[in-house]
Amino acid sequence: MRIVFVAPEGVPFSKTGGLADVVGALPKALAKMGHKLEVVLPRYRMTKPGKPETKMQSLTLPLGAGFKFASIQNAGVAGGVHTFLVESPFFFDRAGLYQEEGEDYPDNAMRFAAFSFAALELIKRSATPPDIIHCHDWQTALVPIYLRSLYQNDEFFRNTSVVFTIHNVGYQGLFPPHILPQISLHAGLFTLDLLEYYGKVNLLKGGIVFSDFITTVSRKYAEEIQTAEFGCGLEGVFRSQGERLQGILNGVDYDDWNPATDKLIPARYSAKNMEGKIACKKALLERMGVRQPVVDRPVVGIVSRFAPQKGFDLIAEIAEQLAALDLYVVALGTGDPVYEELFRSMAATYPDKFLVAVAYDNTLAHQIEAGSDMFLMPSRYEPCGLNQIYSLKYGTVPIVRATGGLDDTIEAFDGQSGTGFKFSEYTGAALLLAIEQAIAAYHQPEVWQRLVDNGMRQDFSWGRSAKQYLEIYQALQKRKAESEAEACNE
Repeated sequence: MRIVFVAPEGVPFSKTGGLADVVGALPKALAKMGHKLEVVLPRYRMTKPGKPETKMQSLTLPLGAGFKFASIQNAGVAGGVHTFLVESPFFFDRAGLYQEEGEDYPDNAMRFAAFSFAALELIKRSATPPDIIHCHDWQTALVPIYLRSLYQNDEFFRNTSVVFTIHNVGYQGLFPPHILPQISLHAGLFTLDLLEYYGKVNLLKGGIVFSDFITTVSRKYAEEIQTAEFGCGLEGVFRSQGERLQGILNGVDYDDWNPATDKLIPARYSAKNMEGKIACKKALLERMGVRQPVVDRPVVGIVSRFAPQKGFDLIAEIAEQLAALDLYVVALGTGDPVYEELFRSMAATYPDKFLVAVAYDNTLAHQIEAGSDMFLMPSRYEPCGLNQIYSLKYGTVPIVRATGGLDDTIEAFDGQSGTGFKFSEYTGAALLLAIEQAIAAYHQPEVWQRLVDNGMRQDFSWGRSAKQYLEIYQALQKRKAESEAEACNE
């Protein structure tokens, strides 16, 4: 089966969040099953192409009343996956992927329209049509929209199905109606059943409506987005999908996230020998500026996009109480300037407790996972989350809110079984109680070791999730074949 992933980011080429990790890992898991996998990504300023890098022919993209231009770079094959980069400096040679200083680029609709056109034209230049095009988030929603409108009579794509994965329904790609002709879409698509959403064009909605199957990144989140609390206005659209909507929990790539083999941490360790974790903890505190680390004091780690959904308002609410506890908080991330300033302010106010790096730093992210005793994810909502899963492998106990993938992956510790600490009510008091429970367990060595062992035994590798995606692909392929046979018999 030929499967083409079209995504706005993917490791090791570009990343702002967990989407990139999924795009870097899931295709490799599918390739191991014997399928032909390709990935198409934009080439951003931050992108470092793989080798060999070969220039391919340029593409002319009809957008609106004019043309835009792109070229395709062959980023090579790794893990059985062939990656192609769409290069268009006018659109993608920028400091950020989607925004700068907390503000979206005003031409994002045009940027990702050009990318979607380029991806489809690149795919058409191969001899064999793809069985599946797997798209991710609103930035690629124009792929199924274009396929079912501009390309609807193109024989090349006649037997191609589209799977559309939503990693976070909070980001929908909303634009004014006048954008439609600029991105080569007919005004007739601006209806309540298609792209219209409270007077705006909603590209995510279009991706849902025009794709053959919709997935999201955990079972719980698939249920949550069908409610008013979590559906972000699209709950009715999700409820109408019926069996076309399925939640599949993300896996993790243990080739990259395993303390026994991780080259980015100061000392390696495993469940059988945890001495290296103590060395990692001391090194982390020293790197964050602690001159005389107290290694028996618990370290609470945070690695995140600084965004409203992540629950940082709860941390601000209990900052004084946290500072009064005998712990360190080590935080890494970038994002909303309001939350960047929040963490800087806490570090300035409580320099011996809050150790903060406002940055994107993959090496430090690994070192926080390895050097922390606990990992904090108090999210207002969390479609899947990956860091809580990484934390389990690193013997770092998650403290999470019981929502989305956090609820699916972490079992509340009862003294014997369980892998972490959970709270349900979205309040600072509930979060503080969970942290205090974790600290109390930490100071009981036998209890804490049992909890750490429980987590390190968990297996969230991609194999099981990849099989679930493959079942969807095969069902869509079968449906296409049956439709083709029915058409021939008429």
